[in-house]
Amino acid sequence: MSHSLEDSLARVTAIAAAHALAVDRDASFPTHTIDALRAEGLLGLISSTDVGGLGRGMDAALTAVDHLARACGSSAMVLCMHYAGTIVIEQFGPLDVRKEIAAGKHVTTLAFSEASSRSHFWAPTSTARIDGEHIVLDAHKSWITSASHADSYVWSSKPTEGSELSSLWLAPAKSQGIHVKTAGFDGLGFRGNNSCPVMADGVKLSAASTLGGDGKGFGVMMGTVLPWFSVMNAACSLGLMESVITATAAHAGKTRFEHINESLANLPTIRAYIARMRNTADMTRTLVQDTVAACTAAREDAMLRVLQSKSVAAESAVAVTELAMRVCGGAAFRKELGIERAFRDARASMVMGPTTDVLYDFIGKAVCGLPLF
Repeated sequence: MSHSLEDSLARVTAIAAAHALAVDRDASFPTHTIDALRAEGLLGLISSTDVGGLGRGMDAALTAVDHLARACGSSAMVLCMHYAGTIVIEQFGPLDVRKEIAAGKHVTTLAFSEASSRSHFWAPTSTARIDGEHIVLDAHKSWITSASHADSYVWSSKPTEGSELSSLWLAPAKSQGIHVKTAGFDGLGFRGNNSCPVMADGVKLSAASTLGGDGKGFGVMMGTVLPWFSVMNAACSLGLMESVITATAAHAGKTRFEHINESLANLPTIRAYIARMRNTADMTRTLVQDTVAACTAAREDAMLRVLQSKSVAAESAVAVTELAMRVCGGAAFRKELGIERAFRDARASMVMGPTTDVLYDFIGKAVCGLPLF
């Protein structure tokens, strides 16, 4: 990681940390943090230098999301989805949108989730049909991060014709016929990521809005979206773990039993719990970093690592944040310590498609030499 990226992330995370309590408490979108990312050029981190971006790869994106999650999980999830959408637009999208993203003037996100197909994100039931020179979208998307704040959606649908599983489209968020249910998300974790249902009612796009070709969405999902989304999602989990390890160790070191003049850290059981937290986070980080290496080198085991990275990181974050709650006791329930917020945020990854249970099935198939689909 270059010093310039380190410095940029330090400035952004300081802003994210200052607003994290309010973002979580009020379920408010982390506007201050997104503005800081824009000012530092980090919304264009993975955009090509040819369009004015920083031209960095998956390793740098992992670092950015990881560090941001240490300060504010909601902000990190917004950035996770932005990068997952950006990489598709970088490969298949129009030049003008790529330049806007690189300049920090455009936030994008994935619009895959549907109640009808649930965690099977690769099999949308929403439709696209040809109407003269236009493609017409109709859909009920169940959860879209940054729904009211994104400038575009990387949108999935059935193909206009044929038996292929899906197509992907670049849908401007302000398109006529797109309706965001803005009643407000009052959920358990990631409360500020503006995750809302979005409906498409006869939304007209140009035929050129396809990302990768009509009917080719499944290949883009598996070859591009899944690796980036899984690694960025794992980065959120890594950052949440780092935040609670730091807070837990600090709490254990300064909290004292006055009558025996010893800190919590003097208890072997407490040290053992913190050691387990550190071991779990470090093992997870090693796996996720190897996933990045496998994807970058197009290794034969890259897809297996992709499937493992999200599932292992999700389970690890749940385990580590639970230990943090145990070690810190009643103090962990206080909002200002940030541990209970990470405890809640950590649980989201397990149920974001593909869910941990779906990933276990895929991993088992891969190990047994069976086709995934």
